[in-house]
Amino acid sequence: MSDPHSYELTQIPGGVPIKSWTRGVAFEEEARKQVENVARLPFVHRHVAVMPDVHYGIGATVGSVVPMTGAIVPAAVGVDIGCGMMAVRTTLTSHQLPESLRAVRSAIEVAVPHGLSKNHRGRDKGSWGNPADDVREEWYKLSPRFEKICAKHGRIKNTNNLVHLGTLGTGNHFIELCLDTQDRLWVMLHSGSRGVGNAIGTHFIELARKDMERQDVQLPHRDLAYFREGSEHFDEYVEAVSWAQDFAMTNRRLMMKHVIETLRKSGLPEFQLTDEAVNCHHNYVAREHHYGKDVLVTRKGAVRAHAGDLGIIPGSMGARSYIVRGKGNPESFMSCSHGAGRAMSRTAARKRFTVADHEAATAGVECRKDEGVIDETPAAYKPIDAVMEAQKDLVDIVHELRQIVCVKG
Repeated sequence: MSDPHSYELTQIPGGVPIKSWTRGVAFEEEARKQVENVARLPFVHRHVAVMPDVHYGIGATVGSVVPMTGAIVPAAVGVDIGCGMMAVRTTLTSHQLPESLRAVRSAIEVAVPHGLSKNHRGRDKGSWGNPADDVREEWYKLSPRFEKICAKHGRIKNTNNLVHLGTLGTGNHFIELCLDTQDRLWVMLHSGSRGVGNAIGTHFIELARKDMERQDVQLPHRDLAYFREGSEHFDEYVEAVSWAQDFAMTNRRLMMKHVIETLRKSGLPEFQLTDEAVNCHHNYVAREHHYGKDVLVTRKGAVRAHAGDLGIIPGSMGARSYIVRGKGNPESFMSCSHGAGRAMSRTAARKRFTVADHEAATAGVECRKDEGVIDETPAAYKPIDAVMEAQKDLVDIVHELRQIVCVKG
């Protein structure tokens, strides 16, 4: 059975149905099996929704939306807790930009710590040596709740927390300057809760596995270990993940502030920020009401798209990105994709593509063009046009953006 207008419907023996907005895009078998395992969990409400950027993920599928009653699966949020996007439109236009944007990219790279040191000795280059005053001020607001969490889970304390606040990270995290179809300049970035969020996610995924072993619970897959509502670790996980999501939101706001300050100092004409701005998670859990029940919804690689919600769907570093407005489609639990989605693993991309391939794919974009970013080359991702077409009943496009500068972690 299938709906001729939107999603593919798959009935799962012993589980809830799966509704997949994947027409015209690849849905690899490994990812499909992961979603089927989730659908067999006894506390999933109604169905599982799959977004068009779906691909295999560690623990749980990227591009999945799972409503749960009375339980939570930490792996369905993952370890990059609160990862998401922020975008702001400026009053600058393309005609006010210099011919070469190399100096602008270099200035952003200096202003925002990013990347990962290879030798792992001493301070990592992707962290602060001496956090700026505004970073410390924001940490001061976050730290009381953090200390409360650490009092119960001491291993989370000795992590990169303050020194990672206002930093980019690695992999697919980025800072971009983009132009919309009216040649207006946007600043867009992608990051999450950094080292401390990873530590929280990893710690509670392990705790859930131990709880399942102790209770002798049989799971479709060990990664789908869960906490039952009312259990000792359920409330503690919800508290910790909520804090990490707030850290992630603050992290993006600080980076955006520092990028804007850098642009103001880089010789560009005087400019203002407009009221067109978005800051949204795409790896998180929230309490919501769907189909008559209060549920915990995990979106791992998915954006909330309630009617009127603004969201961001980025393409790869050489493709278009989109500012979108949610249509509030109940079948997707009011969600949409969080990007184009990987078409292949990082290892496969590094084997398949060359630096020359990457240079050709990112022509016209001021960005790194070396072996270190081959796994992020545009062809490693699904075509963003097909991804947007597959979810046209989930969102409306508000702005189409194209990158002109990309800073990768």
